[in-house]
Amino acid sequence: MSWGTDLWDQFDNLDKHSQWGIDFLERFAKFVKERLEIEQTYAKQLRNLVKKYCPKRSKDDEPRFTSCLSFYSILNELNDYAGQREVVAEEMGHNVYGELMRYSQDVKLERKHHLQEGRKAQQYLDQCWKQMDNSKKKFERECREAEKSQVMYERLDNDINATKSEVEKAKSQLYLRTHMADESKNEYAAQLQNFNSEQWKHYNVAIPQIFKNLQDMDERRTVKLGETYRSFAEVERRVIPIVSKCLEGMVTAGKAVDERRDSGIVVEAFKSGFEPPGDFPFEDFSQNIYRTGSDGTIGTPKNEGVKPDPKHSMSKAKNKLWLFGKKPKAPTLEDLSHLPPEQRRKKLQQRIEELNKELQKEMDQRDALNKMKDVYEKNPQMGDPSSLQPKISETICNMERLRSEIHKNESWLSEVEGKQSSRSDRRPSADVNHHVPHGRESPEGSYTDDPTQEHRSPPQPDHHEFDDEFDDDDPLPVIGHCKALYAFDGQNEGTLVMKEDEVLYVIEEDKGDGWTRARKQSGEEGYVPTSYVDITVEKNSKGS
Repeated sequence: MSWGTDLWDQFDNLDKHSQWGIDFLERFAKFVKERLEIEQTYAKQLRNLVKKYCPKRSKDDEPRFTSCLSFYSILNELNDYAGQREVVAEEMGHNVYGELMRYSQDVKLERKHHLQEGRKAQQYLDQCWKQMDNSKKKFERECREAEKSQVMYERLDNDINATKSEVEKAKSQLYLRTHMADESKNEYAAQLQNFNSEQWKHYNVAIPQIFKNLQDMDERRTVKLGETYRSFAEVERRVIPIVSKCLEGMVTAGKAVDERRDSGIVVEAFKSGFEPPGDFPFEDFSQNIYRTGSDGTIGTPKNEGVKPDPKHSMSKAKNKLWLFGKKPKAPTLEDLSHLPPEQRRKKLQQRIEELNKELQKEMDQRDALNKMKDVYEKNPQMGDPSSLQPKISETICNMERLRSEIHKNESWLSEVEGKQSSRSDRRPSADVNHHVPHGRESPEGSYTDDPTQEHRSPPQPDHHEFDDEFDDDDPLPVIGHCKALYAFDGQNEGTLVMKEDEVLYVIEEDKGDGWTRARKQSGEEGYVPTSYVDITVEKNSKGS
């Protein structure tokens, strides 16, 4: 079917149809625009939702439970899913909406051109018809005038009273009118022939070609709509694999939830390391009452010869009862002794790891500065080696400070681990009265035979690595002396307090761990940081 042949007389309807096609194209473009705006809003809301439920956290607040980790994995997958919605919106805007709007502008211009050509052809045909019609009317008018002249001439010619001059004049008028009618006739015939020719060209050449162009334009518009429909779906289908991966990630996160592991993390996080409180001993207040052998009262416990101390019993109860209730707030101490043993051990291990990392950084910086210093010494034009010395000295001081801190925390850690091991070794048996070889419990949780120990100061904690070295009865010989460059507080057990510029005796050199054993003039011995003292070793004692 062809518009040019079948719709030769439907110019106005084709004008309306082509305009409707462009309007429909732009309507679909508007639909795509609103769809991509929905995608953009949806993606933005998803990202805001993820941001709301995944706030910034410090290192200590990082989740460790599998349920929390899985939830944050789901949030990450949802964030990726939101990214795919943004991809859909972007490709719809570029490949569909943008392409439709560009094509719409081209179609409008093409339609305008074809319609202008059709109107020009119609105007030219109307002009030809008007010229033909004018010549036709002129020919008709001239014929009527010629007929009138002929009637006038015949009437005068038959009138015997008419003069010869009147007859001749009427004859001349008839001849003139007849001549003019013949010319009008010829002109009308020519105009008619021209109009018929132009009309044939108009309806068989010009209009079919114009309508064919309009038909081609409309068919291309229809094809373009079909292509954009497919593109609209392809944009969505291209992201399906990635969206499926996001959903699979959510399913995997759900399968990764492990209730047993979460329970273990709770134990690890809140385990105090304390032993459960033992049974309260029976305190017989009736010992001073006279009894006969026939009394059926409760007998005296095995430790009846020992007089119980109610104050001590109550103090033990106060020390232990907080395990079943609300733990009292304790001040934060540097050695973390305010924490339960297990939590203290974990915190100390974490602190030692962080200090070791800082120490490694300082050592790397020192090595880098030394290398730079060597380069400056070999190539003085590159820089002054002495300018690096203050920084090197500062780095070395930082290293010594960090080593001291590490040693201090390791001492506390060994103390905690020693207590835990000794506490596990001394765990009481599981019989009803908890009868053990000893009869009293010290504040540290151990047992002692001596009842008088209840009112003495609590026993010292287990000694760390320095303690066994002070058990010898014979003092070590002096191998040199040293002068304190800095003051040292000696808070750790086994270390020695010294003041700046104080002179000490050296009795044992540094074995590579950064500590030197020294003795004061008062006879007090202990370890001091090697970097804090200026050591002078006597030659005759060095080899001994």
